[in-house]
Amino acid sequence: MGCFLMTVQFINSEKAAELIPDNATIALEGFLGSDVAEEILENIRKRFDTEGHPKDLEVWHASGIGDGKDKGTNNFAAKGLLRRLVGGHWALAPQLEPLVAENDFEAYNFPQGVMSQIFRDSAAHKPIQISRVGLGTFVDPDFEGGKLNEAAKKDDLVSKMKIHGEDYLAYEVPKPNVAILRGTYADEDGNITFDDEPLTLESTSIAMAAHNNGGKVFVQVKRVLKKGSMKPKDIRIPGLLVDYVVETSNIEMTKQSTDTQFNPDYVNQAVIKEAGAINVPLDAKKVIARRAAMYKNDNDNIVNYGIGKYPETVSLILKEEGAAENITTTVEPGTFGGVPMGGGDFGCAISPESTIDQPYMFDFYDGGGIDITFLGLAELDKLGNINVSKFGPKIAGTGGFVNITQNTPTVVFTGTFTAGGLREEVKDGELHILKEGKVNKLVNNVEQITFSGPVSYENKQNIYYITERAVFKLVDGGIELIEIAPGIDLQKDVLDHMDFKPQISDDLRYMDSRIFEEPLMGNVENHPGEKVALHA
Repeated sequence: MGCFLMTVQFINSEKAAELIPDNATIALEGFLGSDVAEEILENIRKRFDTEGHPKDLEVWHASGIGDGKDKGTNNFAAKGLLRRLVGGHWALAPQLEPLVAENDFEAYNFPQGVMSQIFRDSAAHKPIQISRVGLGTFVDPDFEGGKLNEAAKKDDLVSKMKIHGEDYLAYEVPKPNVAILRGTYADEDGNITFDDEPLTLESTSIAMAAHNNGGKVFVQVKRVLKKGSMKPKDIRIPGLLVDYVVETSNIEMTKQSTDTQFNPDYVNQAVIKEAGAINVPLDAKKVIARRAAMYKNDNDNIVNYGIGKYPETVSLILKEEGAAENITTTVEPGTFGGVPMGGGDFGCAISPESTIDQPYMFDFYDGGGIDITFLGLAELDKLGNINVSKFGPKIAGTGGFVNITQNTPTVVFTGTFTAGGLREEVKDGELHILKEGKVNKLVNNVEQITFSGPVSYENKQNIYYITERAVFKLVDGGIELIEIAPGIDLQKDVLDHMDFKPQISDDLRYMDSRIFEEPLMGNVENHPGEKVALHA
């Protein structure tokens, strides 16, 4: 082996865009607006709009990258710019949806955890990633194989195999020849630190994957520092792996997240002031959250809350009831503890206890590290399957949903019973439907299987589906109705708004009356109400 000579070059973002070749296979980093090399992406789009190059790009990314408008992977939304996109989440790039529908490029959606780990396999020149994550879902080749359009049907990127008599999925591993990343600082040797970034994600793996496959690594940074000014353990991407450093002078391109320019509490374990009193108003959202919170046992100390108002309200209820002291929260891009943020700051946490790389967080998840998770409920069918990933032309994508739901012992799905104009009132200890929703969410067959009820039952998980008026649990062959809200008529308000008839428990109960009353419940222990009188 000869001695290593530093060859890193310091260029601007326009030059970076010029160096991206046609037909490149790009490994892209980012989580919403965090760690996104936005300036490089925008200049790739500007160059394409002007010159028609680079074209026919293949892009792989683990997390949703963008702001739901025009940033992140929305920059690739131009006819001819892409030939393939394999992403873990799609909802933040709505400009890509029409091109997917028009089959302008091959579109795939694989679980976020699989995608975050796949770059490690690429760096090690492994031909496939073997995982049980995705079995029984739309990712499974027995269903859709993760394909989002007709253009994708010519190539299978996931297959099925048996190991020790059990089914596994084998995901094809990319060979990226371009990596596009963002850090905080680079030194004159190209070493990269993440001092001000709230997350580190899979940046090291992506840089290594592109380098080991003979490709080029581009890293956008806030500032270049003198050689020798960094602590070795702070360097997340060694200069050995970096070809081009792009220093930006635009402060907008250094935002920590979609919504926040810089918050020091995202990167420091600062002492947080005592929170004020929490007072969640009594409405259907609180009813759902209270009932869901009752499934948390004393030993459920490691908790994951999905994004959305219902899972987030569960977190508030546990705090309001004084039941959150021993909880450590986790968020899939890598944070443990602290106060997880929502909206455009999702993925960040105020004063996190620790932050690790995203692939390791999914190792933790896949190995059953979470005790309980609270997630959203968009569409539920007779087999207990859940869809949160695709609704007509709208492509949300799975994100970390598949990894989390398939590997957590207790999963609690939360959401309203119907949608589209639903109005309800909690009054006098009962739930009253003022205006029924136009859309039934409990359907015969979900449009896309993001969570498989049959696979989960086979895996002996505890699965619950909580709505404001009815509680179901996963049983053999489907779902069983186990509780209804006081004030609700079983036939008129529940069964008549389902596209199938569920199994009904012989011990059908009313939900705990404390859920529908103003005072604190006093504890979140599960105490079902009185038995419902069923008529023959």
